[in-house]
Amino acid sequence: MSDSNFVAHFTKGEGETPFVHLVSILTDRRLIASSIPWTKNPAVCFTECPWSSLLRHVGNYSSYGVGFTKPHVFAAGGGPAYYVRADHWEKQNWDEHVKTFVTPFWPAYRPKGTKFSSPLSGKTIDYAHEREWRVPHDFLFQLDQVQFVVLPSYEEMARFPKELKDGIGRQKFILVDVYRHIETLWPTHITD
Repeated sequence: MSDSNFVAHFTKGEGETPFVHLVSILTDRRLIASSIPWTKNPAVCFTECPWSSLLRHVGNYSSYGVGFTKPHVFAAGGGPAYYVRADHWEKQNWDEHVKTFVTPFWPAYRPKGTKFSSPLSGKTIDYAHEREWRVPHDFLFQLDQVQFVVLPSYEEMARFPKELKDGIGRQKFILVDVYRHIETLWPTHITD
């Protein structure tokens, strides 16, 4: 898997919710920070976007996303998340700013019988596949800074607001249905 120069934020939800959220994000030119589960610190979360993991990410979230360059996110105060062994996590007194970037790591393949009490009661915690980046506050942008938009299908692109398609550029839209079709014709990646 090769590295990418891009990160993406995928919306969540059922039905119309992911579509509505993406249109709102692009209209407002703002991603709003939400609380990280184990620290309660605010963050906007992104995932690195190697082409080979696109279907996995849309399966975990939705087929609606927006992408930016890593330099843009870094300049906004963002960076990669730190995955810290849960047994080391308990021994730290994290600085408030660092807490935004830290995620406990307690994979299913940990030694049997090894326990820890926090932050999620000893449950398996393994988000390493996310290759996550975070910004510790709302993330503001202009439409010309959007590198790509992920939508599920041509039908969704047809109903997407014209002013957003014009402002971003239609060539920047990635359609998941097309990607799935490419994978069936030339299956170079493992897909679920």
